[in-house]
Amino acid sequence: MQTSHSWDLDLVVIGGGSGGVRAARMAAARGAKVAVVESKAMGGTCVNVGCIPKKLYSYAAGYAEAFAEARGYGWQMPQAIALDWQALKAARAQEISRLNGIYEGLMRNANVERIAGQGRLADAHTVVVSADGADVRTLTAAHILIATGGTPVRPDLPGSAHVIVSDEMFDLAELPRRLVVVGGGYIGCEMASIFHGLGVQVSLLHRGDQILRGFDDEVRSFVAEELRKSGVDLRLKTEVKEITCDAASGERTLTLADGSELKADQVLYATGRKANVSGLGLEALGIALDKSGAIVVDAQLATAQPSVHALGDVVGRMELTPVALAEAMAWVDHLWGPEAGKAARVMDYDNIPTAVFTHPQIGTVGLTEAQARERHGAVRIYRSDFKPLRHTLSGRSERCLVKLVVDDASDKVLGLHVVGADAAEITQGFAVAIKAGATKALFDQTIGIHPTMAEELVTLREVSRM
Repeated sequence: MQTSHSWDLDLVVIGGGSGGVRAARMAAARGAKVAVVESKAMGGTCVNVGCIPKKLYSYAAGYAEAFAEARGYGWQMPQAIALDWQALKAARAQEISRLNGIYEGLMRNANVERIAGQGRLADAHTVVVSADGADVRTLTAAHILIATGGTPVRPDLPGSAHVIVSDEMFDLAELPRRLVVVGGGYIGCEMASIFHGLGVQVSLLHRGDQILRGFDDEVRSFVAEELRKSGVDLRLKTEVKEITCDAASGERTLTLADGSELKADQVLYATGRKANVSGLGLEALGIALDKSGAIVVDAQLATAQPSVHALGDVVGRMELTPVALAEAMAWVDHLWGPEAGKAARVMDYDNIPTAVFTHPQIGTVGLTEAQARERHGAVRIYRSDFKPLRHTLSGRSERCLVKLVVDDASDKVLGLHVVGADAAEITQGFAVAIKAGATKALFDQTIGIHPTMAEELVTLREVSRM
């Protein structure tokens, strides 16, 4: 066995997404000799086929809403407004390419070696890099970090060849006239909402009783109603049995469990994601996967092999880019020590804010009402739904929801939930207060900014229910 002094590197990172790049940079800044192995464009899911293009397309959809609302404010538009799908795609591609370059630059500036190819573990200290089916490099390192992220799950049903997944949505050759989205999680709801805003006729099918499992029940019902009001054909308790495709026209026909049929130009399956572990060589090293296929790690992100670690979506804790970044920084502090004069960071998964970029947006931090009742017993619920000032003239019927879940014994705010325009921006600010343990009394003592939607969170006075 090689000694610790004979490794080529201190760290090899497999995966050039947000978590892997952050870990590589921070380790290099502590003096470690680091290489990153990535087979595709740098930036991972978030930059290339996730958060960034999704948010850009959400903005695009928002302009359609703004054009419609503008007439209520006196703006006259004599010409028809139309989306140039090819122009939108080109603009998105240009921005993603710019971000890819920034990530490459981050590696160069940190003196991290960037290696193109696919990495697999030959042993607990060796990574073999392959490209175009041939092995091109062998690297040894004191530590190996797996940060390969996740990938959409493809369905197993007759006609599955005729569906696409979320990675493919941003660069469709043509904007479909009719889109069926299968799956009521946050990705399915976002895609349905965004493409409806871009002018597509959208049906959203979900086999469960309600969309957005894991979110607050009241939020789920509220958003479902808003999606329906906007024109999305939302169908619950609906399953697809088979999909066929007309060879000449490309039209898809979905046969549903009740025997009815639904026609579409594209069918998007957004029924979950799985960890990217194929071909890594984990089984031979005794590195376990959990029942969902994610890599099992301990509190310090180590696998069953102490020199092999994993973080981000591939470990399946909270599949959010900022979580991967935070895990990376805590992990580097653990192995190489914190930055001079600073305390070592420790990963905390409590009170992590998140957003869903539907129209309207969802922002949430802390516990749902059901979670709070289960963990704390007696709680107080403060909530309000209302037509925002913007829509008093816009002519739209969209409403907002704000909700606080409060522990009755301590007065501590356990959960905050917002549905409406800029919900994500609002929630990010309030997340600091929730993380700090703010009480309802502190919310009450805070002066609101008028007139805003956010002020509702500090003016809720009446208990809606106990």
